[in-house]
Amino acid sequence: MRSLAELEAALDAFQPETDAAAAARELLAIAEQALEHWVTGRGEAPSAERKEGFRLLALHRQGARGEPGFNACRESCREIAYHYNLLCGEPDQPQAAQRQRMMALLAKHAVLFVSGRMQQHQLGEFCCASRPLRAAPAAEDKERESTWL
Repeated sequence: MRSLAELEAALDAFQPETDAAAAARELLAIAEQALEHWVTGRGEAPSAERKEGFRLLALHRQGARGEPGFNACRESCREIAYHYNLLCGEPDQPQAAQRQRMMALLAKHAVLFVSGRMQQHQLGEFCCASRPLRAAPAAEDKERESTWL
């Protein structure tokens, strides 16, 4: 499993591919890996189950159990699944590149949310992509982060 930083870097470097279905599979895998980090950080084994045909949605459900603030990324997960279906079902559509970019942005939201949430437990109550939060954690946050990562 790639680190959250590696996942973010992959998304930063993402460019739409001519094989839209392959790009969709990779972006879905990135989002799943981000949620796997959250679940393992809670001391649980990531589920292999599927919800509505997607492991990503099952991982979100598992990660949100007992964590109401984690629901802040639920719609992003559902939108990732939607774009996956669009790209795999209609890979040759003229909008394929635009849909890949949108799916990459949604996957990045999931990665940033999980990364931030692991550093600041209250994340999701007001903002999920605060770069200052991720860039300069306080000393007590660094200590707490080391127990999560």
